[in-house]
Amino acid sequence: MATRTDAPTRREQILKEAARLFAERGFHGVGVDEIGAAVGISGPGLYRHFPGKDAMLAELLVGISDSLLTGAKRRLAEADGATGSGAGSGATGPGAVLDSLIEGHIDFALDDRPLITLHDRELDRLRDADRKMVRQLQRQYVELWVGVLREVYPALAEPAARSAVHSVFGLLNSTPHLGRPGSLPGRAVTASLLHRMARGAFAAVGDL
Repeated sequence: MATRTDAPTRREQILKEAARLFAERGFHGVGVDEIGAAVGISGPGLYRHFPGKDAMLAELLVGISDSLLTGAKRRLAEADGATGSGAGSGATGPGAVLDSLIEGHIDFALDDRPLITLHDRELDRLRDADRKMVRQLQRQYVELWVGVLREVYPALAEPAARSAVHSVFGLLNSTPHLGRPGSLPGRAVTASLLHRMARGAFAAVGDL
């Protein structure tokens, strides 16, 4: 994720390049040798890390779903810890938690754009067990957001909150379609714009 600062392992380098190549040319349009060349090792050398492309795809899609959920749970735990320590309610209330969740998802949407494309195009290529795992993790992620959103807007019915969360995910996950990275106004400006749009969408539903 974007918050990590230590050097990536060889396995992580392989996954990053595989995601980029799969997103650019499709899963079947990329060979193991090409992935290996992108990280400076032979194609057969990749088999010391992964049994094949299918395993890379599964780890990418299950991994990012798990990472998003884990990150969201951490943000909630940090807010709970701050509340328990007596920190000001304005910094730890439901609104601040919702802002934190939005920020975390924006980090993903801006820094892991190939994974969004990969999910949209290649999810059905996963084995049933891996695809079910992705869906299970995503449902938990959605329900976590739904719970926070309904704390911010207590009158909001659960089905409406869930629809709003899915809609905002669609908005934030549109980043692969915003144009080439160089054509965007800059990461900070884009992140701020996405945040305001997400908050505006939730407010519109919450005020109904």
